[in-house]
Amino acid sequence: MEINVVEFDKIAREVFAPIYPVIAEQIIARTGINKGCCLDIGCGGGYLGLALAQITELEMVLFDELAEMLDLAQGYIHDRGLESRVKTLQGDVHAIPLPDGSVNLAISRGSLFFWEDQAQAFREIHRVLAPGGMTCIGGGFGNQELLKKIEKEMLLRDPDWNRQRRQRVVKSRAADYRAKLEQAGIKDFEIKQDESGLWIIIRRSA
Repeated sequence: MEINVVEFDKIAREVFAPIYPVIAEQIIARTGINKGCCLDIGCGGGYLGLALAQITELEMVLFDELAEMLDLAQGYIHDRGLESRVKTLQGDVHAIPLPDGSVNLAISRGSLFFWEDQAQAFREIHRVLAPGGMTCIGGGFGNQELLKKIEKEMLLRDPDWNRQRRQRVVKSRAADYRAKLEQAGIKDFEIKQDESGLWIIIRRSA
């Protein structure tokens, strides 16, 4: 999928900015993990990972396949003075360039809709999870109030935005993700779907 990196980042920065601190708080509430290594998969400009880094002691790895995205993320790391705890890493979720058991928390908002082989991606994520590690992977806007606010703004920019979003929602049925997780051989997981969105929690036994 081709992405206009500048435009994508502009929307994330100008429209979606309010959701990242909310989702970061929700991730902590769901996982209870606030120390160790956190991998932000398909990070884009790194907004979610940076929001999480700012309220935890996590050592953050912003992971994306596009070097241009990581260049932007590096600038935002510098702006927030987080160089000592936040790094960037380029690569593909289907073959994550990290050792087995090296990640305590894996997060992602919005990228799984674009993974070509979701079962393989889940398999790789599970591989890099440390004993006791967890994931919070999915998509959403934090709450309905934020969704309505963003929907209003995005429709001004792109009248087709709602249709595209609905297409992703249709493809994001919990039963389909359950099948992919089972195909990947992952047994300890749950799928939460509420006003915050759809989120996949995988646990690696201690």
